[in-house]
Amino acid sequence: MRSRSAKPPPSRDGFWPAVAGVLSLALLLKLALIALDALPFNADEAVVGLMARHIQGGSWPTFFYGQAYMGSLDAALVAAGFALVGPSVLVIRLIQTLLFLATILTTMLLAREMRFPTLVCSLAGLLMAIPPVHVTLYTTISLGGYGEALVLGNLILLATLRMQRSESSPWSYLGWGALTGFALWAFGLTLVYSIPSGLVLLVSALRRLKARAVAGRAAAVALGLLLGAMPMVVWSARNGVALLVQELLGRAVAGASPAGLAAAMASHAVNLALFGPTVLFGLRPPWGVTPLGMPFAPVVALLWLAAVLIGVRKQSWPPEGLPGRALLIGVGATLAAGFVLTPFGADPSGRYFLPLAVPLAIVAAAGVQAAMTRTQKRWPLALAGLLLAFNLGTTWQAAAAAPRLTTQFDSSTIYDHTYADRLVNFLLDHDETTGYSTYWVAYPLAFLSGERLVYLPQLPYHSDFRYTGRDDRYAPYDSIVDAAAQVAYITARQPWLDSYLREGLRSLGVGYEETAIGDFRVFHSLTEAVRPGDLGLGPEAAP
Repeated sequence: MRSRSAKPPPSRDGFWPAVAGVLSLALLLKLALIALDALPFNADEAVVGLMARHIQGGSWPTFFYGQAYMGSLDAALVAAGFALVGPSVLVIRLIQTLLFLATILTTMLLAREMRFPTLVCSLAGLLMAIPPVHVTLYTTISLGGYGEALVLGNLILLATLRMQRSESSPWSYLGWGALTGFALWAFGLTLVYSIPSGLVLLVSALRRLKARAVAGRAAAVALGLLLGAMPMVVWSARNGVALLVQELLGRAVAGASPAGLAAAMASHAVNLALFGPTVLFGLRPPWGVTPLGMPFAPVVALLWLAAVLIGVRKQSWPPEGLPGRALLIGVGATLAAGFVLTPFGADPSGRYFLPLAVPLAIVAAAGVQAAMTRTQKRWPLALAGLLLAFNLGTTWQAAAAAPRLTTQFDSSTIYDHTYADRLVNFLLDHDETTGYSTYWVAYPLAFLSGERLVYLPQLPYHSDFRYTGRDDRYAPYDSIVDAAAQVAYITARQPWLDSYLREGLRSLGVGYEETAIGDFRVFHSLTEAVRPGDLGLGPEAAP
């Protein structure tokens, strides 16, 4: 049996060639999906692109427009890409691809740091390279920081494992604090990594050091946190710490849960139990509940459960890797607690389960290795191959059928994006450069037109006419549209809103023309400028 050393295995064990092979495979899959245009351009992605353009112009926001729990790191990286090759949707996707490759690399390094052999490192990397549908989706498009959160989370775990092995200096704790503070600013979701990591470091320090030394290292961590999260610290000094805390705890989605803490927690727990495993194992897409991969899905679910249950056992881990096991379990427990206790638990789409992808990949790979050791056979590798084949097959299944790989889990926000360029050209040709639409139409229009088209997202996209002012993300656009003498209205697969606009314009005695462009419908050439408030819509009024 191979002896386990306190040092990482030497390079001749094939680790780095395995890394190269896994990353090449992941890159091919990403490029194929991008080339096939399998992921519609979404409004959140457009906001990232617009922020990147504004950063290039010298305006650097602290947070993602309209929500102070996700920093502007993603937009800054995209801005760097724009500076190199020019602004485009492709550049946004390529930045996410690079981040995903970094996530896979650090996942394999994590498994190695946990003293697993190259086989386990390679399997963990492959389970990330050919992942379930939700991982493919949220690591190819941008929602403002998920790709960065995965990379930074892995780096936090790596730093924690290396520090807990020895009596690290205060400088190491300062660096760890800076890393976690920076990650917190990049995306509050990284707390699921830093909380269990901080506890592991605290326990390790208490075992090795005297109280005075522990206090010194705690002070170093606190200083590092302040330095790393400086953009957030400055913002909270100007806007208030209370608002920052509210944002981090889910103010953006508050109201989506049942009233009352107990009812909300119960609802979130149901979402966690029903929607968590199904999306984590790739049994359904994050935008719906229709099963994927039938009739093989039940078998795959059992394989995942078996691999995870075997892999999480202490006996399946090298003794030196047990702190890593504790860390991964801690990440899962922290995420589950946060999901149940905060308003984020009202979102069953799967995006908030994304940090569990790495722990599941490593634990499942450990389970395969343990099964091979117990049976003295190689057939468990074939079962791992089935999981990979299922992931690949369901990804292409989802990509080939409408609505393809989409971030939209509300059917009222899904429309055919292939006519977007034609819509841009129509509006420019008719000099309809300002007006009103929904969040899901307005910001893609702004980005695709190079901000020549400025439409405020002040129309409702729910059939019950619900509207939230948080959809209006960028205040400078408001003054442009408010000053415009000519405005148009754009809807997308919203016949109920079309009827409302027709009746409202007629009741005001305003003439207009109506043009359909694919799923889009444009109300243009209005005889006078009509604001949403005049129609009982938007932030000023509600029907």
